[in-house]
Amino acid sequence: MSSLFLTPDTFPQLSAALSSGKWVIACLCAGWCDVCKQYRAGFEALADQFPDQQFVWIDIEDQSDLVGDLDVENFPTILIQRENVVAFYGTMMPEPRQVGRLLEAQLERSDEDLRREANSTPERSQWQRECNLATKLAELRSEEHTSELQSHLNLVCRLL
Repeated sequence: MSSLFLTPDTFPQLSAALSSGKWVIACLCAGWCDVCKQYRAGFEALADQFPDQQFVWIDIEDQSDLVGDLDVENFPTILIQRENVVAFYGTMMPEPRQVGRLLEAQLERSDEDLRREANSTPERSQWQRECNLATKLAELRSEEHTSELQSHLNLVCRLL
């Protein structure tokens, strides 16, 4: 299984993975970044190594509506999340084995441990508030719905 390249058409797949209890491992990169281009093959190999988890490649410029306010300091930035708990968010060396080891450690943790650790430090609390992909997808859907309703209301007003 290869990673999911995130586009608006694949948002439902990401949402389904987050709802299913799978671990979501997202790499936030940019199309112009040479380090990201070199890292991509290793990230795909990790996706093959962990086929029961969902690996997602997110171009932060193409998907700025979803991730625009995330603090991406360098590339690659990795986000690891299970359901509604962000277990890790940060820049890593472009060495896929490090992400693999980090994921293996997360896979061994209980839901209770994850929830307890989620707000154990100010940084981890911030991840929950600002980096949660499930929340970001829901907010984006809500904004799109509000915009659609506003368009319909404008049309009705013009017809009256």
